Amino acid sequence: MDDFSEYVTARWPTLVRAAVLLGCSPPEAEDLVQTALERCLVKWNRVRAADDRDAYVHRVLINCFRSSRRRRWHGERPSAVLPEYADVDPTAGIDETDAVMRALDGLPDDQRTAVVLRYYAHLNEQQMASVLGVAAGTVKSRLSRAVKALAQDPHLSELRDPR
Repeated sequence: MDDFSEYVTARWPTLVRAAVLLGCSPPEAEDLVQTALERCLVKWNRVRAADDRDAYVHRVLINCFRSSRRRRWHGERPSAVLPEYADVDPTAGIDETDAVMRALDGLPDDQRTAVVLRYYAHLNEQQMASVLGVAAGTVKSRLSRAVKALAQDPHLSELRDPR
């Protein structure tokens, strides 16, 4: 159980950010990661024995993400306690983040997932193929199409050439 706690502590920020890049709001991302890690905890012996724990956990995360999108609820839940935020400029980096998120939103789900796994989660093509349940060639073509689309995206070109 200690190695699970250590894993969660070390990987939590990366998993939450991956969920945000997949299209979740930050609170949804935390809920999604918690759900994915709960599923992994139940089968932690299997996860521990996996060749690549990160790839296994990312697969569970993506499956949870896909499931959540099938039964998405758009309501609000009231909270008696508001979260506290550090004294940080809330607008710092927002233009860049917005441009990247808009560009990612413009990609089909399969390409967006491939970009997140490759460039954020740093999985190699074989790991990605395992996570996505597709051939390595399919991973390469999805990444190629995604990179081409992102290179032509007007939101990102504004970052490269601010005027």
